[in-house]
Amino acid sequence: MYVPHEGETNLTAFASLLDSAIQGLIPFPDVILKFERTCRNASESIRSAAAGNLRVVEDKLMQQKAQLLLDEAASWSLLWYLYGKGYEELPAELFVSPTTSHQEACRFVATNLTAQLCLRIVLWLEGLASEALDLEKKVRGSHIGSYLPSSGVWHRTQRYLKRKNNDSSIVKHVDFDAPTREGARLLPDDKKQDELLLEDVWTLLRAGRLEEASELCRSAGQAWRAATLCPFGGIDLFPSLDALIKNEKSRTLQSIELESGVGRQWRLWKWASYCASEKIAEQDGGRYEMAVYALQCSNLKRVLPICTDWESACWAMTKSWLDVQVDLQLSQYQTSRPDDKQLDDDMNGTQPMLSSVGPESWPYHVLDQQPRDVAALLQKLHSSDLVHETVSRACREQHRQIEMNLISGNLAHLLDLLWSWLSPSEEDQNISRPLDDPEMIRFGAHIVLVLRYLLSDEMEDELGEKLVTVGDLIINMYVRYLFSEHQEELVGVYASQLERDLCIDLFVEMMELRLNNSLHTMYKLFLSAVEYLPFSSGDASKACFEEIIERVLSKSRQTESSKYDEDFSDVAQQHHLQSLQKAMVIQWLCFTPPSSIPDFQMITGKLLIRALMHSNTLFREFSLISMRRVPELPAGPHKLLAILAEPLKQKGNLFSLEDPEVSDNLQEFEDWHEYYSLDATYRSWLKVEMENAAVSPEILSAEEKDQAVATARETLELAFVLLLKHERPWLNAVESSPFESSELIFLELHATAILCLPSGECMLPDATSCTALTSALYSTVSEEDVLDRQLKVDVQISSRDPCCIEVSLRCLAAEGDGYGLHEANDGGLLAAIMAAGFKGELNRFQPGVSMEISRLDAWYSDGNGSVESTAAYIIRGLCRRCCLPETILRSMQASISLSEAGESLDNCDKLIELVASSESGMMHLFSQQQLQEFLIFERECFICKMELEEEQLPSDD
Repeated sequence: MYVPHEGETNLTAFASLLDSAIQGLIPFPDVILKFERTCRNASESIRSAAAGNLRVVEDKLMQQKAQLLLDEAASWSLLWYLYGKGYEELPAELFVSPTTSHQEACRFVATNLTAQLCLRIVLWLEGLASEALDLEKKVRGSHIGSYLPSSGVWHRTQRYLKRKNNDSSIVKHVDFDAPTREGARLLPDDKKQDELLLEDVWTLLRAGRLEEASELCRSAGQAWRAATLCPFGGIDLFPSLDALIKNEKSRTLQSIELESGVGRQWRLWKWASYCASEKIAEQDGGRYEMAVYALQCSNLKRVLPICTDWESACWAMTKSWLDVQVDLQLSQYQTSRPDDKQLDDDMNGTQPMLSSVGPESWPYHVLDQQPRDVAALLQKLHSSDLVHETVSRACREQHRQIEMNLISGNLAHLLDLLWSWLSPSEEDQNISRPLDDPEMIRFGAHIVLVLRYLLSDEMEDELGEKLVTVGDLIINMYVRYLFSEHQEELVGVYASQLERDLCIDLFVEMMELRLNNSLHTMYKLFLSAVEYLPFSSGDASKACFEEIIERVLSKSRQTESSKYDEDFSDVAQQHHLQSLQKAMVIQWLCFTPPSSIPDFQMITGKLLIRALMHSNTLFREFSLISMRRVPELPAGPHKLLAILAEPLKQKGNLFSLEDPEVSDNLQEFEDWHEYYSLDATYRSWLKVEMENAAVSPEILSAEEKDQAVATARETLELAFVLLLKHERPWLNAVESSPFESSELIFLELHATAILCLPSGECMLPDATSCTALTSALYSTVSEEDVLDRQLKVDVQISSRDPCCIEVSLRCLAAEGDGYGLHEANDGGLLAAIMAAGFKGELNRFQPGVSMEISRLDAWYSDGNGSVESTAAYIIRGLCRRCCLPETILRSMQASISLSEAGESLDNCDKLIELVASSESGMMHLFSQQQLQEFLIFERECFICKMELEEEQLPSDD
């Protein structure tokens, strides 16, 4: 059975580690090591699963994924060695006086940047090889070099010599120097056994396990070979702090060098190793034996032939170069040395190589094999004649290119390289698209973030710019990958590291895409934003949750272009359906933040207040598209009421009800709650009425008749509660202007709408209809008002949706309408103009064509058109102009229906009195057509009264 790979199971582990580092709970160098271990553990898990898999193809894929994770682990390990492993100061107490060549070598490597880089690369590659050995032991249950004692003592050759055979090509003695001294060979079986032993010795040396290699030689009966690997009493000559600590204050090398001179015996040992490697090569000896001794003297041409993989070749080259640098440094202690300048010139290739071939000329014999700098080292891996073709081919692999850029320190190029691999085609920008290389995307995002924090104090201009620009592109892509994998809880860790605008845009897009998902999924995304971003931010360069929410709310009110039928008959219906989507956005404001974030109580209260404010904005817009007398409930407003029902139960604990802004929005919410409760009841009655009308009165049951009467009564009860408010009128628009009459202030109203025919179908706007509508809107007010108030009307086809129009109205503020107290409670001049359009009563426009609103805003502005503040009284007044007359007309309709069922006409009388009363101010809210309809209802009411009176008169009998 397939076990999910690391990219599926350890995304949370990576995110958790990164978050801990960003918060300062874990040092970033430690996080790098934990990343490496996470990759290795995941790789081992996959390999274990693959071991029991019987499907060949699936097993191959699993093995490939496991190897990819090991490659990534290697890159993390290198990053730690190069940037995470801090400078290690050499303790003075570890040095003896006079110092030894090894101590001087350690001092040189610790202070020379190039040598230090080589040391770290060598340690990295040896660490990888050592990990591989441990893994092999764990998987196979055995360790390399598991030999029987004395397996390297050449038993077969001994037995052959005892039989006194006279083959001149076979050695006559079995001491370790016999093959070289006699120019003869061992028997093939012994030679093969020797080569196997040397292959294992090489493998251990490759893993940096010198002691194990020496012990292997001793256990195989070749103590002499162990001595050639570890001269000077077996001390560790590697120029590292660990070797210095391990050797402690060993006096063996010091005593040797006091007699022969600092570094002389070291030089002789290297020279001897060089001679041995060349002699073995001349005699066509064992490949691994040749490589073992060539390695000790930096004789690359004898080492590289057995390095058939990139890591081995890179290790051999780097180790050889490091050793030569140390040898050159130590050569200054030799009395017969050339001067320092000549040594430097030779190292840089500006002087011809010395012709001497004796030990005193060391290390000139191998200088020409070494790279001159890091770039040359990497170039040799690419194209040197000495490296195996598999090594050159491996240089083109992605993870090798990553590692070579890390080694060269060209991090800016590394970022460009990563993006060139990851960047999608221009045609494919879908956020939900499964990405082709998620492991590389994840690695790229994490390496960008690690480098940002590790190098924050020392970044060059180019690198700093790349880490922001290219880095954001990579992180953005990883966030999109997590989102496509439904890992919403993780996106905040990474998105919070993006540049402000990119972070905001990304969260807005994700919230839009998850709007129709389950509440659980939406809440995961909400938590991811509110936990990892500040709620509000004083830093203009940082994103904050508050701004994301504002952008989501604003964008949700925009009508996007959709595909419609050619006759555009379904556009109006589409706009009604969009109201449901607008309402659902409020859910983002109604989630409860976790108590672990700072000021969570205050944040919860702020979100709920914002939910109230936005809901009221939507309620106003929804009311203007819910005027048609049909049984179907408008989806948007009732969805809003359902979402806010539970959160508002906690309002007393979350904010002060004495705050004017809070109390004003709560009161408006309650007004809309009453209105839509009445609206739902009316539509319920209308549905019953229409169903009953479709049936013959003779077969209507008493229950059906009673249901119609009951819902009509309930409609009227709710209507009078809404209409007969004495202390505060419904949707009160009476407010004082924040501006003085001495200030030049304009009022503006902007609306997005569709033009609807009386049938409900959409009328596609064009330039002609926009011009005609502009003229019709002007005609709703007198020429005097147009001039005095500097009225400007503009109607354009919407750039977002060709089925919509954008209507802009602007006029000067006047006393009672923009200045002072707005007592008329009707929204003023701009509300009057728009009401005529919404009611379809424009004299100079097509009869019956009305504007159906999608978005509506009003504000105060200065002479330059800059927004000063919102002008809610205009929109509220507009809603009063449209909703109250319609409510009264609906109530008259229900009242007459009740009278037909034998009920009293008192309700009709109350409604007539309400409209006629000057105190109520209802009359001037009615348009001409609405008044005509009201008069028709009044006439019907009068006729019903007369009929009722006639029925009550005594008969002539």
